[in-house]
Amino acid sequence: MPIKVLDTVLPEVKIIEPEVYGDHRGFFMESWNARDFSKALGEVRFVQDCHSKSTKGVIRGLHYQLAPYTQAKLVRCIEGTVYDVVVDIRKDSPRFKAWFGIELSARNFRQLWIPEGFAHGFAVMTESAQVFYKTTQFWYPEYERVIAWNDPDLAIDWPIAETPNLSEKDLKGVRLSLADLL
Repeated sequence: MPIKVLDTVLPEVKIIEPEVYGDHRGFFMESWNARDFSKALGEVRFVQDCHSKSTKGVIRGLHYQLAPYTQAKLVRCIEGTVYDVVVDIRKDSPRFKAWFGIELSARNFRQLWIPEGFAHGFAVMTESAQVFYKTTQFWYPEYERVIAWNDPDLAIDWPIAETPNLSEKDLKGVRLSLADLL
């Protein structure tokens, strides 16, 4: 079952659309296939799966890890809907500070490939949402950093009406101009 890979405004970041087969019983899809993924985007070795559940109005992120523990991620929403955001934080990139946002949902089955060098976060758009993602590096809290979700230099257009519900960690996020970068 081949995957469909779509480009984004950040050329390294890709939208993955798996083949989904549905009938009166439900659906079937391959959410990960190393052979198809490597044909489309190159060899990847995932080492950790992460799963979160959040309520409406929660923003998680913008998270990333410093070298030598930078992470690439394959992200999908398996319940509800999130607005997923990726920011290019590579100082030498021609797209430094550029961001991309997309709706990921249990209905659209889309996944987002986020290579190393990008911060990641999402806002929950439905009463609840579950996000599942694979990473290419283990989580090391001492190497994790957080960029403020509302950094005016990024001007991310989060589609939320209320003040977001943030974790203590995310409340301490810093502006990109003050962040430790890759």
